[in-house]
Amino acid sequence: MYRFRDADKRVIYVGKAKSLRSRLNSYFADPKGLHPRTFQMVHTAASVDWIVVDTEVAALQLEYSWIKEFDPRFNVMYRDDKSYPYLAVTLDEEFPRVQVMRGAKRKGVRYFGPFSHAWAIRETLDLLLRVFPVRSCTKSVFNRSARIGRPCLLGDIGKCSAPCVGRVDAAEHRKLVEQFCEFMAGSSDKFVRRLESEMREAAAQQDFERAARRRDDIATLQRALEKQVVVLSEDTDADVVAFSEDELQVAVNVFHVRQGRIRGERGWIVDRPNGVTDADLVHSLCTQFYGGQTGADVPKEVLVPAVPEDGEALGEWLSQRRGSKVSVRVPQRGDKRALAQTVKRNADQSLQRHKLKRASDLASRSRALEELAEALELPQAPLRIECFDVSQLQGTDIVASMVVFEDGLPRKSQYRRFVVKGEGADDLSAMREVLTRRLRKIDTPPVTDDEGRAAKFAYPPQLLVVDGGAPQVNVADEVLASLQIDTVNVCGIAKRLEEVWLPGEDFPVILSRSSEGLYLLQRVRDEAHRFAIALHRKRRGQRVTKSVLDEIAGLGPQRRQALLRRFGSVKKMRAASVDEIASVSGIGPKLAEAIREGLARDADA
Repeated sequence: MYRFRDADKRVIYVGKAKSLRSRLNSYFADPKGLHPRTFQMVHTAASVDWIVVDTEVAALQLEYSWIKEFDPRFNVMYRDDKSYPYLAVTLDEEFPRVQVMRGAKRKGVRYFGPFSHAWAIRETLDLLLRVFPVRSCTKSVFNRSARIGRPCLLGDIGKCSAPCVGRVDAAEHRKLVEQFCEFMAGSSDKFVRRLESEMREAAAQQDFERAARRRDDIATLQRALEKQVVVLSEDTDADVVAFSEDELQVAVNVFHVRQGRIRGERGWIVDRPNGVTDADLVHSLCTQFYGGQTGADVPKEVLVPAVPEDGEALGEWLSQRRGSKVSVRVPQRGDKRALAQTVKRNADQSLQRHKLKRASDLASRSRALEELAEALELPQAPLRIECFDVSQLQGTDIVASMVVFEDGLPRKSQYRRFVVKGEGADDLSAMREVLTRRLRKIDTPPVTDDEGRAAKFAYPPQLLVVDGGAPQVNVADEVLASLQIDTVNVCGIAKRLEEVWLPGEDFPVILSRSSEGLYLLQRVRDEAHRFAIALHRKRRGQRVTKSVLDEIAGLGPQRRQALLRRFGSVKKMRAASVDEIASVSGIGPKLAEAIREGLARDADA
């Protein structure tokens, strides 16, 4: 185990390696070959110290302890993006209480969850208190009821066994609590079967009132169980992990599956340092998330998108914390893979919501525009930003997109798509053509009508963004110069390292990874890319679906679809007789003969 420290002796990075000499040699190699993240870390560090341990498992434990203690800035850190509510049972009290809890876990309390919303816990708890009437009141309410000798409303309506007034003693109440915990832990079928047996027994003894109570209890438990979706077999005890990432951040989602049911869900938005792989993210998640947990909190399986290099040691370390074998693996097929894909979709939505939340925040948008104006040395904040992106596949179906952001928000009514006219054009010539077609529409000053409204696209953007680096930026600058437009500022954003390029500059502008301005540029660029790729896929699909049927006179779209529904493919259609083709709705004998001849000509060609 080793630690890098800065000049102030603060720990900035924690790592582990089997060969410390090799690892440090990789850090202090030629700086030109280092990844930018590693370069920054090494040049921030002033010293390094290390501790030798016997096994990888011991190294994992020490890594967890150091990360928790020092909070190093260059390690991926998992911090909740919100405080998740849990259903908690205070087992350390004489009369345990069930309640909704948030924040850090404490000893002596058993937790179930996390849940997405506190109201979901309260609804479930309200149902279960009928079957398991355990204490749910605060200490002050409990003491007051004990003092006056009268239970609260829950005790009067049967949703509390009222230990405060001695209706049950501490041992009887704890037995109820244990049954409640057992049910929440997944042993639901056992309680349903027991209640069904008691109901039949009461009915046989003609104690219909007790039988009706048991019937209602069974219905209550079944309603509570319906809130927990069954996704896997009953013996499945797993956490399913998925990531959704961009160049700056990662959305992490974890579904907690116990006894085949989704018991809870948790998520984070974490900063993504450059060069961090999915396997690195999995390693950091496992060490930080499970490091402080033991027993049933650690599942039998951790299903992940990628297994880190020390996956075997990681599984052994988790096994020690659980007390039984834990496997860390990637689901390959079946229900577990399908569930992992569902978790991935949830992570995608979490990242999108996070981006939209940032974009809708007026203060963040204002700060982003001010940061861009300062970093790019613009005369004023760029209230109108236009971004261009080119999409192609080996020189075919070349298209481009233009997206417009005003005041930091997308103006979708002014988005435009371009079909590049030049055949065999590369990205630079395509960008030149598209920018020329757009910028010719600009009037300086803008021409307005009688009501003062500008003609469509007459106003120039304050900032023109191209997807790419120095070559694309220089092309944009050349187009502006050729059209004698000097009121538009240009920059480019390169995907790999999120560098911002300016015309004629040898080095890019590096914005802080926490910069609101960089977030805005990234979102503009991603939107332009999405818009362009959608048109490219549409045109490519139209070209691929063209067939010999398109060239047969009298065969319109509906008849083509009817033929394909009947035969499934052109190949099978060629093998069909004229009578079989004529049997399709809307196809007469003459048209069937024409189709047969057209297919035969195509086969001969």
